[in-house]
Amino acid sequence: MRGWWQEISGLVLPVSCGGCGRARTELCEACGAQVHGGAPRRVRPSPEPPGLPVVHAAAGYEGAARAVLLAHKERGVLAMARPLGRALAGAVRAGAGRHPDGRPLLLVPVPSARRAVAARGHDPARRIALAAAVRLRRTGVPATVAAVLRQRRAVADQSGLTAAERRANLAGALDVVAGGGRLLSAGRVVLVDDLLTTGATLAEAARALDAACGRTEPGVRDAAVVAASPPAFDAACPVGREINRNWK
Repeated sequence: MRGWWQEISGLVLPVSCGGCGRARTELCEACGAQVHGGAPRRVRPSPEPPGLPVVHAAAGYEGAARAVLLAHKERGVLAMARPLGRALAGAVRAGAGRHPDGRPLLLVPVPSARRAVAARGHDPARRIALAAAVRLRRTGVPATVAAVLRQRRAVADQSGLTAAERRANLAGALDVVAGGGRLLSAGRVVLVDDLLTTGATLAEAARALDAACGRTEPGVRDAAVVAASPPAFDAACPVGREINRNWK
């Protein structure tokens, strides 16, 4: 019911830019450029957790990108899923586009805790992943969402934890739903999330996927996020846009 009300209220109430608050527009041109207008970058947190796939991010977690992510995630501005999905699709192409192999892309979102989904009325990463898959298909890239990950135990609030504490907090916290391993064999897996800070969550998600597929060595190669912490994003080099143009 909460998600339904959020959808309806977005149609009848006055809108303002999710990035800067400008009236009468869901996302102004300037803020949209900050969210999805730049070249995605390969990002590496420091220290980099063991097992972290190659991660590409569309933006740094600051300015309009931060405001739009928070509006979508914490305030339930569901219309922001579309521009965030566009940004995520660009990051997916920047990573998976390095070595296209003809298989469809399986976007696997990192799940939110059940209590967070209940409080927010939606799962932000999954909603953004669905929007990204739509964007990819419209641009000729076969893609679908495989929401096969789940939390197998409760974890502590990550805010305020160090990188090492986050790794310990998340160790063994995720697994794959029954039958999920078979679904993962149908395409090329790309882990997706809204935000990268220390990389601990994506590393744990990759471990869970590899375990479900019976791998003892890292098998998930690519991950994509809308935004990464400013130090990681600012230290990275932009990925050339020829990847997006040359995708087959």
